[in-house]
Amino acid sequence: MKVNTYSEIWNLDVFFPKGSDSDELQKFIVQTEESIKGFEAKVNNWTPLNSVEDSQFLQELLRDLEEAAKKLTHAGAFIGCLLAQNTKDKKAYSLDAKITSLGAVFQTAIGSLDHHFTTIDDSVWGQLVATEPLKEFSFVLTESREKAKEKLSKEEEALISTLEVDGYHSWGQLYDLIVSKIKVPFSENDEEQQLSVGQAFNKFSNPDREIRAAIFKNWEQAWGNQADILAKTLNHLAGFRLSVYQKRGWGDVLQEPLSINRMEKVTLETMWSVISQHKQKLVNYLERKAKLLGLKKLSWFDLDAPYGKTETKVPYQEGAHFIEQNFALFGEKLAAFTKNAFEERWIEAEDRPGKAPGGFCTYLPENEQSRIFMTYSGTPSNVSTLAHELGHAFHSYAMREVPFLNCNYAMNVAETASTFAEMIVADAAVKNAKDEEEKLVLLDDKIQRTVALLMNIHARFLFETSFYEERKVGTVTADRISELMLAAQKEAYCDALEEYHPLFWASKLHFFITDVPFYNFPYTFGYLFSLGIYAQALEEGKGYEEKYMALLRDTASMKVEDLAQKHLQVDLTQKDFWEKAVGTCLADIDEFLELTEKK
Repeated sequence: MKVNTYSEIWNLDVFFPKGSDSDELQKFIVQTEESIKGFEAKVNNWTPLNSVEDSQFLQELLRDLEEAAKKLTHAGAFIGCLLAQNTKDKKAYSLDAKITSLGAVFQTAIGSLDHHFTTIDDSVWGQLVATEPLKEFSFVLTESREKAKEKLSKEEEALISTLEVDGYHSWGQLYDLIVSKIKVPFSENDEEQQLSVGQAFNKFSNPDREIRAAIFKNWEQAWGNQADILAKTLNHLAGFRLSVYQKRGWGDVLQEPLSINRMEKVTLETMWSVISQHKQKLVNYLERKAKLLGLKKLSWFDLDAPYGKTETKVPYQEGAHFIEQNFALFGEKLAAFTKNAFEERWIEAEDRPGKAPGGFCTYLPENEQSRIFMTYSGTPSNVSTLAHELGHAFHSYAMREVPFLNCNYAMNVAETASTFAEMIVADAAVKNAKDEEEKLVLLDDKIQRTVALLMNIHARFLFETSFYEERKVGTVTADRISELMLAAQKEAYCDALEEYHPLFWASKLHFFITDVPFYNFPYTFGYLFSLGIYAQALEEGKGYEEKYMALLRDTASMKVEDLAQKHLQVDLTQKDFWEKAVGTCLADIDEFLELTEKK
């Protein structure tokens, strides 16, 4: 069968030709600023009548809000793509600062609008959100109103938003700048190379342990050289958050992330409790993996090591075709969407220096298109990542007819579509293995993700929880931060590793992102939640695609507990769902242990 040849470099010119030098981009940013200021003025001039007569004006406000939000999201996403593809694009950094500033103005205006909502009597509010077309936005409007009641005065919240630009968000931007300059030395074939952090990270999946160990040593040193300034950055980020929380009277650092993710604390606690009860099976896998690699215990840099000697390099074209082929087995719409994404060059995958580390998917609403960023080096894990990000893009596609104001889904459910897509490909890879050895290689790759989501993410959660508690008392030194990370890793991995990664806090972008605090537990939630959806999909076959898309369309219009009850008929606050979900992913470990018993 002929395999299509797809470009590994994305097309951004369809949005704004010439990138950060684009005149069209400059004009669009001006238009965005005008939209935001127009919305801001209308909000500030509104005096609610406290009657259903407010309905007409509120409809106009929401139209203006949607227009400004779309433009701001579009510009921010495009500039984010520019920064990812070239970390030395100085003009893009300048544009990013401008968008951050506009975002602060916009958030202040939204805060004022939310404050207006709180001045409307409960009985009147109920009538307002029951009228057409406001009824469609009832959930998000009421949610905004309730959150506003928990915050400070309109003036104080406006001041916070203003100070965030040069205080809070600028520390996050500083992290990006520091990372762009970090180089990790690496010798290969007697040639000394200076790798970007993205290129260096890919070496951790190298089958040669000497290479992994060497890159880890240099990796630790590279981050260690920046530890003091990165610790200062992390302290100021956390300090800003905690100061705001204190003023609002929020004693629990999880209040904001739980609210953002539209989930109850009991759901989170139940999930972690069930995971912790089943950690021994994960430990068994780690111990078996160590024996198979001829080691007493695995070290941190062995966690992504491939099992066996089977050739597992997958060229980009082959990986893309495999994803297309298996998405088609699930549903026609997912398959057609994916084919279009490859053909229209939505994906930046080239392995080259100067790119940012990691991978992401971003949506550009003005064109109703997504863009996917990653560095593809041919590992099975790269194929999974590509499928993962395509899942994110399909989520946006599924919601294309949903009003933009109802599209702001939280991170925990955002990870559902991505993980679902990843599982389709991972399962197919295992089932299509040509022999037992290849099956073990692919099964191991799949289990690595389970370990990452149930142990690595747990370590991140434990670390941030302990770090914030200490930060409440005062500044935490770089050495102490590393101690907290080490303790979190040992607990999360049940002390099953030989060597850990104390500087993981410095190397992980997620701890420095200002948009979402506690950028960790939603990954695990999404992974396990998607297992429930995936199980239903397997039972019902191809006809499930419409039900799946219906669930995706609801992801920004209800709490996750209600979403699960409506579409899966399960109670997320109880252990039953989580027991079943964890048991499903641990079945892979049972198979791996059985197949490797004699080895």
